[in-house]
Amino acid sequence: MRIAVGMSGGVDSSVAAHLLLKAGHDVSGILMKIWPGPEAPAGARSACYGPDEAEDVEAARDVCARLAIPLHVVDCAGSYEEIVLRDFREKYLAGTTPNPCVRCNQMIKFGVLPEAARRAGVLFDRFATGHYARVERDASTGRFLLKRGVDARKDQSYFLYRLSQAQLATALFPLGDLLKSRVRAIAREERLPVHDRKDSQDFYAGDLADILGRDDREGDIVDRDGRVLGRHRGVRHYTIGQRKGLGISFPVPLYVVGLDAAENRLVVGPESETLRRSATVSDTVWGPFETLPAPAGVRVKVRSGGRPAPATIYPLGEGRTRVDFGEPVAAVAPGQSAVFYDGETVVGGGIIESAA
Repeated sequence: MRIAVGMSGGVDSSVAAHLLLKAGHDVSGILMKIWPGPEAPAGARSACYGPDEAEDVEAARDVCARLAIPLHVVDCAGSYEEIVLRDFREKYLAGTTPNPCVRCNQMIKFGVLPEAARRAGVLFDRFATGHYARVERDASTGRFLLKRGVDARKDQSYFLYRLSQAQLATALFPLGDLLKSRVRAIAREERLPVHDRKDSQDFYAGDLADILGRDDREGDIVDRDGRVLGRHRGVRHYTIGQRKGLGISFPVPLYVVGLDAAENRLVVGPESETLRRSATVSDTVWGPFETLPAPAGVRVKVRSGGRPAPATIYPLGEGRTRVDFGEPVAAVAPGQSAVFYDGETVVGGGIIESAA
């Protein structure tokens, strides 16, 4: 097959390209440029969105040269600003905690990027990435199912849950059955120039102020009753469930339990106040079916690194779903994604609207 691989300059996408080439496919690399600003100063850390992008491009060029495949660099910066950063900025400053990686995967990496590559003349039948996930087709329904990657510590199905049936139908994840340690070993064995390159972070922290409009207004840190306990450095520095960095001396540890952007206040409380027994999820998407036909028992992740919790989900209509947790769950943050699993299969997921 003709396969385009989304290259990042990292070890995962590089090994994915190598494996597909080794399997006999006609492979091309495509890389999306999303950073609009100046290049990184010396020593800046690697980031998915950050000023060291030029280094990523050169690393991808070196890998593609080693593999003797073409690399096509596609400028997606305008679309990324319009679709991802604007949404992130608006929702964060409204007091929620959005996940830009989920939106980027759905709309940019598996949307804008392959479409722009085709318009530029790149011919391919399938689109592959270095994500740790798997896709299988259900023979009984004909639907494509997203599944966890075999490496539980690297599984990225949480970030991919919003991919549509059309996107899953042409997606390939060559690393889905591999452990990260094996991927590193393959890169070393094949002498890929990125075999020892560190994994990138999602965002370059130094640019978060630019993304959020540099809103660094100090404000009050308050408890649930509105009593002032201290001062914060700007709401953008905090997330729901955060404990460290509050700068408050208190008899018990305090956690962020709310972001009151309208009043520029940070609401804190003891660990018990971070626990939630239910949540309402909006903009829900589904994998094995078009809509949830009846209440179902699942396991739910409310953040990428969280432990899947047992829950029952109930359809509410108009894309909304109620989640009743089987046990209290901490740091259920509005704006984040709740992703539903049945064993290894992603049942669906949506955006957390509220929690109680």
